[in-house]
Amino acid sequence: MATITSWRPRATLEPKDWWLMSSPMPLILILVTYNYFCTKAGPRWMKDRKPFNLKYTMMFYNVLQVVFSVWLVNEGLQAGWLRDYNYRCQPVDYSENPKAIRMANATWYYMACKLVELLDTVFFVMRKKNNQVSYLHLWHHTLMPVCAWIGVKFLAGGHGTLLGVINSFVHIIMYSYYLLAGLGPEVQKYLWWKKYITTLQMVQFIIVFLHSAQLLVYECNYPKFIVFLLGINALYFLYLFGMFYRKTYKAKKNV
Repeated sequence: MATITSWRPRATLEPKDWWLMSSPMPLILILVTYNYFCTKAGPRWMKDRKPFNLKYTMMFYNVLQVVFSVWLVNEGLQAGWLRDYNYRCQPVDYSENPKAIRMANATWYYMACKLVELLDTVFFVMRKKNNQVSYLHLWHHTLMPVCAWIGVKFLAGGHGTLLGVINSFVHIIMYSYYLLAGLGPEVQKYLWWKKYITTLQMVQFIIVFLHSAQLLVYECNYPKFIVFLLGINALYFLYLFGMFYRKTYKAKKNV
């Protein structure tokens, strides 16, 4: 991948030198392969095999995810959302302002993070936890890289990047939980806050929806079609995660 400084932002954003950004086809191929492995090839391959013991692999993976998410939150804040960005209206800065370039750089790494997260499902399959490979899980892990790719390609900065900052913050907490849970029963008994991670995920979708929807009212040099898609996507995820919360926690409480 070329360095960020070799790219010159302009009105029609075309970061062709960035890995995976010259065409949507590599991303599509990755996601098709991912879905085929997780729903067909993987379970078939694991059918007559014992589950893999991935304890230490997953501990390393979770540490990596926490560190990566902390870095992404810091980059998003320092590049704009802490001091410079306007929460009501923030167009994309296509100039060579160092902070604009820093935010553009962060959007690519955010997309890379969404691709690394596909390993979540691969680990489920290899551990024969196929009950966790749900529609919600697959849809979420498939759609997020697509949204991130569109953001990098056309809108590497501006209003929509708040989603990445909030999502990365949620993932700090989520992967910290997974890391602690992987330490065994002696630690798991103290992890009473699992359901609140789902609550926090739903809160993020509400924030993203409200943050996006205001641009349908206020004029801002930011594509309304993208704003509309962000809002619809946030509402759909809110519905899916709400159904998951109700099924997982409310149903158990009523038993």
